[in-house]
Amino acid sequence: MRKTLLFSIIFCDILLISCISNNNNTVFQYDKQILADSAMVVTAHPLASDVGIEILKSGGNAVDAAIAVQFALAVVYPRAGNIGGGGFLVLRKKDGHAATLDFREKAPKASFRDMYLDSLGNVIEEKSRFGHLSVGIPGVVDGMIEAHERYGKLNNFADLVAPAINLAQNGFSLTFQEAAILNKFHADFEKYNTKENIFIKNKQWKKGDKLIQTDLAKTLKQIQAKGRDGFYKGTVAKQLLAEMNRGNGIFKQDDLDTYRSKWREPLIEAYKNYKIISMPPPSSGGIALVQMLKTVEDYPIKDWGHHSTQTTHLMVEAERRAYADRATHLGDSDFWEVPRTSLLDKSYIKTRMSSFDPSKATSSDSIQAGIITNKESEETTHFSIVDEEGNAVAVTTTLNSNFGSKVLVGEAGFFLNNEMDDFSAKPGVPNQFDLVGAEANAIEPEKRMLSSMTPTIFTKDDKLFMVVGSPGGSTIITSVFQVFLNVAEHDMSMKDAIHNLRFHHQWLPNKVFIEEGALSETVITDLEAMGHIVEIRKPIGRVEGILIQENGIIEGAADNRGDDDAEGY
Repeated sequence: MRKTLLFSIIFCDILLISCISNNNNTVFQYDKQILADSAMVVTAHPLASDVGIEILKSGGNAVDAAIAVQFALAVVYPRAGNIGGGGFLVLRKKDGHAATLDFREKAPKASFRDMYLDSLGNVIEEKSRFGHLSVGIPGVVDGMIEAHERYGKLNNFADLVAPAINLAQNGFSLTFQEAAILNKFHADFEKYNTKENIFIKNKQWKKGDKLIQTDLAKTLKQIQAKGRDGFYKGTVAKQLLAEMNRGNGIFKQDDLDTYRSKWREPLIEAYKNYKIISMPPPSSGGIALVQMLKTVEDYPIKDWGHHSTQTTHLMVEAERRAYADRATHLGDSDFWEVPRTSLLDKSYIKTRMSSFDPSKATSSDSIQAGIITNKESEETTHFSIVDEEGNAVAVTTTLNSNFGSKVLVGEAGFFLNNEMDDFSAKPGVPNQFDLVGAEANAIEPEKRMLSSMTPTIFTKDDKLFMVVGSPGGSTIITSVFQVFLNVAEHDMSMKDAIHNLRFHHQWLPNKVFIEEGALSETVITDLEAMGHIVEIRKPIGRVEGILIQENGIIEGAADNRGDDDAEGY
């Protein structure tokens, strides 16, 4: 299944993994970079990338491929790929038409503002992060059906679910990373599940073990046969509600009946001769990304150099201010008046930078959200797709933490999210990603929780330029920010832009987090002398990107921080 026009760069050892067919194993490999002339799919798993490519080859468009990839990831990437969570889709058609679909989870109707506080008003962290009470109403299935009905090219939705059913029924071999992550969360699976399931084993998982998910296959068949009603009604809904009852969850059939994904007005803004097409609230990603780009736009960061002291200092200060605004002003725009126009106004952004000192760090204690006068584990997953016609889709989807709530729906075989932790359980108290929120993101029935997911499409001179996004909780926005600048300002290839080490600041805590080796010792020393607190942390983000080169060649690049894979032809 190699479809390169020129070459591919092989990252991992060739692995034996189960074929989508019933019988023999097939050899496949991770491609971290692909150059192609027709179409591209970049996802968190090679089998999901293959599914997307096969849909494109069979005549489907980018939306069809995205739907098939989403269901495939629910099988082969269960820690984040899902049908029990939610996400966002950004689309740009070949004619320039843009659309954004919000299939983010909602709070159950029985939820209430202080549901995670004890009698003294303190946050009980476990209640919003683990188990049945942490679950929001899933939106993925409704979102995929809605996307297909409006923009799909292949008439038969069932054909888009079929590859995932085959993978679930016939199984696939685990990679080293996926075996290790299952072992890591074994105790949580035992603690928070009400029924025995295939993820609770008496022995350790290892690379090459075959994972067969019969219950999940049955659920997918229900969706394949009945569409939305195959998940939100009937057998699967009964299994889901029975699971909620066993674990003292609070959502009911009425929550499932009334859930609907929502088409929202795309966030479209400019950076020099580029156009940014990204997700509006309840994603904070689009607004924060644009704020940061507009902040650095007038500075000569290309001349200053990549990861130089000046460039890093400026970008950190831009990130600090954007995340301060995020904490106060952003939430579900159906429930909160988000001052979108004001937040993105260039004069407002310049005012926010009036306290910027090129030689000194700004204390986060002195940075609050800007005054407006005009009234996510990091285990998310992203995939980027461009089809032969030039349609582009960016999708970021999540369960929130690794395996979400850690609850697998008994007899239905899919994990449920723990997205309720993305609300502000108590304004001013950080969530699991140390993100602070305020009234804008307080819990309300049927409200969508604020997200950092940032699926984004860039054009250059009105032509498709880049499709990009990342998992990473609070680091998603800064990962997309840096990858784009790596290409647009520092002339990197998509692969180099993604594989390059990253840094991150989110206002609170007042630290510059860096991947080990991201900054030179000299730059770190300079930043510390300016007053920055620098701390090394685990890998930041897992970006999947597609770049349309000036000669029309499509470059797909998958992050080298995981089992991610690019496929093209």
